[in-house]
Amino acid sequence: MSVGNARGTIGVIRRLSPALDAVIAPDASIQLLAEGFVWSEGPVWVREGGCLVFSDVPGNVMYRWSETDGVSEFLNPSGYDGPPTDAFAEPGQNGMALDAAGYLLACDHGNRALVRIDLKTRAKTFVVDRHEGKRFNSPNDLAVAKSGAIYFTDPTYGLKGRNASPLRELDFNGVYRLRPDGTLDLLDTELTFPNGVALSPDEQRLYVSVSDPQAPKLWVYELGPDGLPVGKTVFFDTAPLKNEGGLGLPDGMCLDTEGRLYATGPGGVLVITPRGELIGAIETGTAIANCAFGEDGSTLFLASHDKLARVRLKTRGLVW
Repeated sequence: MSVGNARGTIGVIRRLSPALDAVIAPDASIQLLAEGFVWSEGPVWVREGGCLVFSDVPGNVMYRWSETDGVSEFLNPSGYDGPPTDAFAEPGQNGMALDAAGYLLACDHGNRALVRIDLKTRAKTFVVDRHEGKRFNSPNDLAVAKSGAIYFTDPTYGLKGRNASPLRELDFNGVYRLRPDGTLDLLDTELTFPNGVALSPDEQRLYVSVSDPQAPKLWVYELGPDGLPVGKTVFFDTAPLKNEGGLGLPDGMCLDTEGRLYATGPGGVLVITPRGELIGAIETGTAIANCAFGEDGSTLFLASHDKLARVRLKTRGLVW
């Protein structure tokens, strides 16, 4: 199936608590926007230009979508651009976010680095690609703090063979923070497959998803005034949902201005209150890799396997 625009509605919205009524209208539907991707990921709304950019990670292409123009290629190749190789399972870019200056920050699997992209010229510069002289595995997702610090995860999903890849230089899958001055802090080495990452509105919490089928959990770190973790607990265990047959694993996530977490996981996008109560799920019928708020702040875009979709909410999300 080739990439192209699509129309219609898909999936269902499951209400698990009356509290979801403050989030999603009873008549809301999931709109299909485009399809034909290998594995869509990393959606981010670009206010200047009124468009969404997202990545097909295995396909090594970054796409652009807008209401007026539909879907089109934006950067090809988006990640690895060297000679042919079978070293990578996913050579493209994964999680993305905008910084305060309007540049696109991206987790570049193929180049095993955090990169910065000028959306006007499409020029790419490397931000960081090593910890203590050793190449990262394949940076996966990131969140940008108001200070400019970048929190990111580094599992081995981009490498063929994952943890067994001969290219691997680090013996752990880490969670990091890159300070504005370039100092790199290693925050955690104990998570098996750290994946999605997101900051609470007050930036006192850092959420990290673990996409390990044996331990599919959402973790939360309490952050001190310096932005470093002072505590870590399981925020939500998605294993029961997986055991019930829910498609997907914990992956990308985002938050609204009230602190609700929209976390991809078994069954779709899980809507979870700051207290850890699951109040609803947005299901497209396929595994959802990531989600992001856009347009006027009340649209939730869904990167759902081979599809791109959206749903209108009654709340607003955190949008740069």
